[in-house]
Amino acid sequence: MNPENMIDYIEIPTSDIEGTKKFFAALLGWEFEDFGPAYSCFNDGRLKGGFYESDKIASPGVGSILLVFYAGNLESMCEQVRGLGGRITKEIFTFPGGRRFHFAEPCGNEFAFWAE
Repeated sequence: MNPENMIDYIEIPTSDIEGTKKFFAALLGWEFEDFGPAYSCFNDGRLKGGFYESDKIASPGVGSILLVFYAGNLESMCEQVRGLGGRITKEIFTFPGGRRFHFAEPCGNEFAFWAE
């Protein structure tokens, strides 16, 4: 696949870089590389991005995009999110083609998981 015109990198605000790194390392196994105290790059194995220090949040409720992850077992992921201090913002629901739930990580950024 040609990388031209594909999403190559994303950046997400966080008010607690260390807490965000801990949450996503435990939940998704992400690895991080710090670039100073106010920025950390992640690699999920397919896409890279970064968390930058900010008091803003990424949430569809404030006009931001929603990043959606795939998970074969939504119930298990929902419990893991809760166990790591995340908050479920939309319980598991069905839509044409699958099911999903939304969650906020401890700093308030909203994400989702979906499954067929």
